[in-house]
Amino acid sequence: MLKLSSGRLARLRYLPGSYQVLEQGDHVLCAVSAEPIPLGALRYWSHELQEAYRDVELANRRYVQARAGGLI
Repeated sequence: MLKLSSGRLARLRYLPGSYQVLEQGDHVLCAVSAEPIPLGALRYWSHELQEAYRDVELANRRYVQARAGGLI
């Protein structure tokens, strides 16, 4: 796991292909695992669900779950 510099949680608005920082911080939490994701390592998120994911496997797992539950 990467070391977080300040330990401050960021608040983001997830957009298709990018995100907007609403509150400054150095990480967000994975919606599936609750693990911290440093902003510099953030690669996977859902703009429909407004969630971040640690890796592609967790992103895919959440997508399948959300589709089955009618969330997207």
